Amino acid sequence: MKKHITALLAFFLILSASAQSSIETILNNNQWSSREDVKINLNDDQGNETFIPVSVIKGKKPGPTFTVVAGVHGFEYPPIVAAQELLQEINLQSLTGTLIIIPITNTAAFYERTMFVSPLDKVNLNRAFPGSKDGTVSQQIAHFISSEIIPNTDVFLDVHGGDANEDLLPFVCYYNNEQKPEQTSLAKKLSEVSGFEYIVSYPYTLKDTEPAMFAFKQAVQHGKTALSIESGKLGNVQDEAVSLIKKGVYNMLNEMGMYKGSTKIKTKKIRINQQAYIKATQKGVFYSTYRAGDSIKEGDIIGSIKDEFGNTLSKIIAPNTGVILYKIGTPPVNIDNTIMCIGYSS
Repeated sequence: MKKHITALLAFFLILSASAQSSIETILNNNQWSSREDVKINLNDDQGNETFIPVSVIKGKKPGPTFTVVAGVHGFEYPPIVAAQELLQEINLQSLTGTLIIIPITNTAAFYERTMFVSPLDKVNLNRAFPGSKDGTVSQQIAHFISSEIIPNTDVFLDVHGGDANEDLLPFVCYYNNEQKPEQTSLAKKLSEVSGFEYIVSYPYTLKDTEPAMFAFKQAVQHGKTALSIESGKLGNVQDEAVSLIKKGVYNMLNEMGMYKGSTKIKTKKIRINQQAYIKATQKGVFYSTYRAGDSIKEGDIIGSIKDEFGNTLSKIIAPNTGVILYKIGTPPVNIDNTIMCIGYSS
């Protein structure tokens, strides 16, 4: 019996390795004006099985490789819908170079409608990078992207939205990695042309030996041009959020000289380079009349936490003047939950 189990595990490992190597084979072949849809099958020693859908779209001639990753969190629907629509809209004859699209990275969380963590191994995929090829299925997904996708891409775009409990202001963001000025400059440029009003830059202090945790931070650590879009909120599909993501991708592809027919969006730009994260210090029921996008002043009372009987446990004071990038949009909070993120410029 043990021999049969060992043989079966070996078979699945071969199958998985074969699928992974097929991505590089597709990328390296000379078949232009082509599209390949591949399912990457993964399993772990806990008995969990999952898959990653990957589309490799090659244009009419060689050029840069641009990767779009959606659904790292399976409850963030606008990025997933936008990625699927892009897959149906992209015209191979108008594309130069290669477009890699992973429309639903965390399929288990998507189909089970679970927030943040996988229902299979209880791992938050966007805290698992660079992952492990011998780890749980979520760690294997992170490892596949870290080892098979990121090294073969020039620009890595990780698309997120507000999960089921998050009210969110649409924005595009990148890491200000001063050690890689060329890649950072391109990430900034792509953010500027994306059409998003709010452009957020994060400080980058990660050492090469430290785990990146986040998908697009892993790409930055790899020395790639990487950025992220946040669009959509509260676990719903908003048409305007889907449209904004797609226009952002088209505008970036146009800036890269990869795709014709992109639509420019004329909008003012608000640049943010500092973030203040407000965490709950008590477990309870969260109240706030503020929404994502609202401007606040330092010292403002921006919410409160009450107990189960409605008695106020604590008031939440704004630590900075700025704009609310995202906040919890539902009442339950636990200690150390991030209640709000306030963006501002230094």
